[in-house]
This record gives sequence, structure tokens and C-alpha cells, in this order.
Amino acid sequence: MTEKTVVLIKPDGMEKHVVGEIIARFERAGLALAGLKLVRLTQPILDLWYAHHKDKPFFPDVCRQIMSCPVVAMILEGEGAIQKVFDICGPTDPAEAAPGTIRKDFGTDKPRNVVHRSDSAEAAQKEMTLLFRPEEFFRLSKAP
Repeated sequence: MTEKTVVLIKPDGMEKHVVGEIIARFERAGLALAGLKLVRLTQPILDLWYAHHKDKPFFPDVCRQIMSCPVVAMILEGEGAIQKVFDICGPTDPAEAAPGTIRKDFGTDKPRNVVHRSDSAEAAQKEMTLLFRPEEFFRLSKAP
């Protein structure tokens, strides 16, 4: 099934200059870019984005880190996109990720794991709505 999902290249990924390599990994896996922009996340957006973490003690640190510089926000589209992106990124903790995954190759620790990815179709829809206007989505006939 063709799906859309959201990936953010977080500040640590920007600082490590691995944006091109990260996007290339998704494209090599047959996923297509259906939206792409550089964005500075704000506290109101993060309050909605991470509403399920808002009362947790680590929430302020997560927000501070992700607001420290602009992030690359992208919508990826393709067959089984959500699972493919999970497999390419690896688990949240780079220490638990397999070699060859984005988080193992470029991540430092859980807060600085280089990328955020939608964990479900529902989360992807919410995240797309928070970051992209409808005219910024591009419907592709077929991923390469």
C-alpha cells in the first residue's frame, strides 16, 4: 500500500552535514520526496507534536534541542513507507540500532539520534498537517 510519512532531520543531523546522505538513503530504498522544506520548529508546534510527552521531565530538553536550529522536514511516499523508514532509521536509541541504519551511523544518543520519523499513519497525518500546507504536498505517480 502506498503511504506517506514524515521525517525530520534534527539539529544534530544538520550540524553533522549528513542531510544529503540521509535523503539519498530514502531515495535508494524506493521512497520519493512528496514534500521538503527547511523549518524552524516553535514551542506551540512542539506542544502539539509531542503532546503525549508534554508532562514528562525530559520534554523541555527535547524542545530546547530540536529548536536549536532549523530542521529539514520531508514527506516521503511509497509502498510501505512507514515500515521502510523505520527500517532505514533504526530504533530511537542509536546504541540499539543495527549498523547501516541512520541512527547507528550518525546518532549519538537518544536525544541526538539525527532523525524523527512518524511511528504510525495517524502520527504522519498529524505531523504533515502541522508542518505542511496542502499546496506543499506533491502527489507523485510512482516512486522510483
